[in-house]
Amino acid sequence: MRTPLLAALLAVCVTTTAATAAPDPAPASNPVGDPKVASSDDGKYFDANGNPTYKIDKNDKVDWYTFSGYRRFNGTCEVCHGFDGSGSSFAPDLTQSLKTIGYNDFQNIVVNGKQDVNTAQSLVMPAFGSNKNVMCYLDDIYVYLRARADGAQPSGRPAAHEDKPKTAIQNENDCMGP
Repeated sequence: MRTPLLAALLAVCVTTTAATAAPDPAPASNPVGDPKVASSDDGKYFDANGNPTYKIDKNDKVDWYTFSGYRRFNGTCEVCHGFDGSGSSFAPDLTQSLKTIGYNDFQNIVVNGKQDVNTAQSLVMPAFGSNKNVMCYLDDIYVYLRARADGAQPSGRPAAHEDKPKTAIQNENDCMGP
């Protein structure tokens, strides 16, 4: 009985997130876009295209969402994609992949999974669209991997982070439950 409710909740979260994200930029030279912060909303940062991005100050203090992404990635995604997204024999190096795929493509792959099966390889990523431990933190994971892909965040736990914003607490409670 909880499965339909969970599916409906996640569908709303994904639809809302996808609807608010701008389309990926088209230029082949940089499909990801410039990660420079163009706007912010209670500690969450966005680039000029409206996609989530990171903020790291001169003392290497990261925003909350980048730190949260580090924790969530290394708690769930690391098993296949390797420590800090550096890849493994099971899955690609996301610090390279995120140099060529934008936010909407990233969302689509995580939500729906991906298969790349041919005579040379058999890569299959499962869909995580119904996993709240991923979906409730999808932007955080993206922001962290974007910082890693850009070389702005080195491997390992961020040295320091901003406090958790009230909006992040509310969004987490709304998605995961109090």
